[in-house]
Amino acid sequence: MDSKNYNINALLDQLEQQIRAWMQAKSITNPVIVGLHTAGVWVAQALRQRLHIAEELGTVSATFYRDDFHQVGLHRQQKPSHLPFEIENRHVLLVDDVIYTGRTLRGAMNELFDFGRPASITAIVLIAREGRELPIEPQIVALREEPGSHFRYQVTGPEPLTLQLVAS
Repeated sequence: MDSKNYNINALLDQLEQQIRAWMQAKSITNPVIVGLHTAGVWVAQALRQRLHIAEELGTVSATFYRDDFHQVGLHRQQKPSHLPFEIENRHVLLVDDVIYTGRTLRGAMNELFDFGRPASITAIVLIAREGRELPIEPQIVALREEPGSHFRYQVTGPEPLTLQLVAS
């Protein structure tokens, strides 16, 4: 198998249903949604539309907070974080495409706290792989799958938004 395509709309449907149930169970109203650059922003935008969240989408970059920054360096197309709303005491839906080691989500949470102290952060991902190196686990996941170290997930977008598993 060189690649596998996924029905990303079905995965987004699952996420939408889980987010609505989560918010109802936690009595969360008026959340803000924040996507991690780059593919997490595309997923977050699709979820924002599905959830009818009126506030503009926030974006974060975890690059400077990653503990392996000295190994991987600065990505040449690094985009700055942009939160067009106050984060203090807000419920944040933090969206990424894939969680693997947990280091990106940890970095994103550190970045969020630079902007204030949210009431809560809910981590949402399309795909959760195995391989956590940190004790960080998303609350909402569309698909839990580990294809092996010789594969990676590739999200392209934003229009059309697609998900593919490719051999690395």
